[in-house]
Amino acid sequence: MEEIVSQLITPEVKTAFMVVLILIGVLYLVSIIWVIRDSYLRGSNPIIWGIISLIPFIGAFAYSMLRPPMLLSDRDEQELDFMLKQRELLKYGECGKCGYPVEREYLMCPRCGTQLKNECQRCGHALNPDWTVCPFCTTRVGQR
Repeated sequence: MEEIVSQLITPEVKTAFMVVLILIGVLYLVSIIWVIRDSYLRGSNPIIWGIISLIPFIGAFAYSMLRPPMLLSDRDEQELDFMLKQRELLKYGECGKCGYPVEREYLMCPRCGTQLKNECQRCGHALNPDWTVCPFCTTRVGQR
C-alpha cells in the first residue's frame, strides 16, 4: 500500500498540489481584501466585515449576500438626480380647474382659460392671487 502511494505521489504531483494550495491561499487573501474595500465603498463597517471574512470563503460569501446594494457614490448620485428631478417638477403646477400642467409663470391656463395668477400692473410679472405686494417692483397689487 505504501508503495502504491509513493508511486502516485510523485514530485510533480506534490508540486502541482503546492501550486493549488498557494492559489487557494492567494484567493482567500484577495477575497478578504475585496470584502474590506467593498464594504468601505458601500458605507458598511469594514473592520467587522474584515473579521467576518476571515472565515475561509464563507465570510466572503456571507458578505456578498448581505452587502448594501449600492456604493455610496452611486447613492449620492441617485439622491442628487432625484433632487434635480424634484426641482424640475416644482417649476410646473397644474390648473385647479382642468388639471392641465402649467408653468409657474402662466397667468391663464392654456387649455380652459382659467385665470391662474394676477399680473402686476407696473412690471408685468405673474403674482399669486393671495399676494398684496409685487415682490419684483414693490407695488401694491391693484395700484399703478
